[in-house]
Amino acid sequence: MLIRGWDRGAEQEWRRWLAAGRDFGTLAANGPDGPVLTPAPFLLDAEAGEVLLHLAAANPLLAAVRADPHVTLAVTDDHAFVPGRWRGAPYTPTSYYASVQFSCTAELVEDPAEKAALLNRQLAHFQPEEPGQPADRVEPRNAYWEQLTAVRGLRLTVRRVRAKFKYDDKKPVELQGEVAERLAERHAATGRPQDAAARAQLLRRMALRTGPADRSSD
Repeated sequence: MLIRGWDRGAEQEWRRWLAAGRDFGTLAANGPDGPVLTPAPFLLDAEAGEVLLHLAAANPLLAAVRADPHVTLAVTDDHAFVPGRWRGAPYTPTSYYASVQFSCTAELVEDPAEKAALLNRQLAHFQPEEPGQPADRVEPRNAYWEQLTAVRGLRLTVRRVRAKFKYDDKKPVELQGEVAERLAERHAATGRPQDAAARAQLLRRMALRTGPADRSSD
């Protein structure tokens, strides 16, 4: 992912962006026949520098991880196509989007009790009103234990985070404001939710440029 100086996202910026409910991404590993990708929900523990998730035991990505534990988890959202006529000279079209990529080292979690603990942490995040059975109550041969044989846990140790918020920060603020108006108009005409989400990010980035604090303090 190419990141220009004006597109780079600060740590607190991408953390807040993910914490706003963005917990589903695409995990990529290096398979013997090329990249293997799978969509998956995940739990980020930013303080511990790790990501937790699980996959079906038959998922081909697991074989790739066994051969090469280096993986990438990508989350992309708030995207919209921007016609060139909106952007001023040289009138080249572009796409707005936000994306965070985690370069990680993956560790397979196969012990039943450890898998149960990992799943319980995920369930506490995704369905706090109905969390899973506590790991210390899981016993061999009960229904919950049997289900564990069908999945494998993955613990990803984060080695590097790259964040990009591509919303024309290289352009004058006045032009960004005009694009924000056009996105609002298109959203009103078509109802496309992407336009509203991209506009919100555009306005937020504009505020960072024109506010009293610079982006590095975000």
